[in-house]
Amino acid sequence: MKFGKNICILNVGGTKYAFTREVIKDFPLRRVSRLHNCASEKEVLEVCDDYDRERNEFFFDRHSEAFVFIMLYVRSGKLRFVPQMCELSFYNEMIYWGLESSHLEFCCQRRLEDRMSDTYTYFSEEDIKAEVESRGEEDQVSGFSSGGGNTRWLEKMRRTFEEPASSVAAQILASVSVIFVIMSMVILCASTLPDWDTAKNNTVEEHRIIEAVCIGWFTAECIVRFIVSRDKCEFVRRPLNIIDLLAITPYYVSVTMTALTGENPQLQRAGVTLRVLRMMRIFWLIKLARHFLGLQTLGLTLRRCYREMVMLLVFVCVAMAIFSALAQLLEHGLDLETSNEDYASIPAACWWVIISMTTVGYGDMYPITIPGRVLGGVCVVSGIVLLALPITFIYHSFVQCYHELKFRSARCVRSLSSEFLN
Repeated sequence: MKFGKNICILNVGGTKYAFTREVIKDFPLRRVSRLHNCASEKEVLEVCDDYDRERNEFFFDRHSEAFVFIMLYVRSGKLRFVPQMCELSFYNEMIYWGLESSHLEFCCQRRLEDRMSDTYTYFSEEDIKAEVESRGEEDQVSGFSSGGGNTRWLEKMRRTFEEPASSVAAQILASVSVIFVIMSMVILCASTLPDWDTAKNNTVEEHRIIEAVCIGWFTAECIVRFIVSRDKCEFVRRPLNIIDLLAITPYYVSVTMTALTGENPQLQRAGVTLRVLRMMRIFWLIKLARHFLGLQTLGLTLRRCYREMVMLLVFVCVAMAIFSALAQLLEHGLDLETSNEDYASIPAACWWVIISMTTVGYGDMYPITIPGRVLGGVCVVSGIVLLALPITFIYHSFVQCYHELKFRSARCVRSLSSEFLN
């Protein structure tokens, strides 16, 4: 520092601290020590909020009580949270002065991690990314006069089709889409009834017309959403969009093959494949996840808890291998004269193990020997314990995901109410 007096005064939120230049030079807080290398007032104002040359006073518009606890860390080496102050606010003060979370005491580090985990629940990476992209697009729109209207219109269309709670029009569009999904599912279920083929031709034709209208709606919706999407490659990679494509394609394949081959044996040979593809339309029910909070919570929980799901699957597979081998040995391998034929092989015993561990117990196969029944009791108890361990983590993740989506929905409802009132 090549200007000012030898005594430097730090004014943090109205509380003043006096230090010499030598202390400022080696001060533990990086922001304060940066004052020593400032050669002009312009550089000083890049570090602090205001500077008084006459009194050599540096003003920082920060939380004064938080800085008191930070100064205690400078003197004693222990940094703890300010009572009755938000952990994230104090952490923001720490970052401003050049400290990190590792400087906190262990108990406070755990509090900060829990608080940040809760904050991540309400403001996930998807929200932040979407917010940054939307702001970037708004800046881009404001920079163009001729093309700005088109960009703004495309963004509004995208929100209408992708975010059902973004506007009144989006809610109406979502309601229509749900109605078409329900109609399509009803027709799909009705087509499997035994009396469907013997019904009157007029009824069948009406149902085919309704089916064609539903397919036309889904196709138009998918095409519009693809056109107004920001990233076309990302749109194609999304699971829900892949399901839409797999659900729409079989209809056009069957119509094309019917038009080309008619009722000849080639169509009959392809009938099994077409029926399988036709049944894939049942995945349209997953489209309801865009409109119902429960399905969204389930999908988000499964995506975030895939490690716990894999761990649960490993537990079940290991237990299944152990208990099925023991069951086959006790019920069939030891005494061939009174052997239980239901346990003739380990794969056959695996079915008994899985229904026992999940406490379903269909009763189609059961042990008849005393050691086998003892093993069955151990298998049931082990299944309850093994299934309960990872489910606890999945449950907590489900609660967090539910509160996150509920929080997002509440924000959308507030914005929707403001738009409706305006």
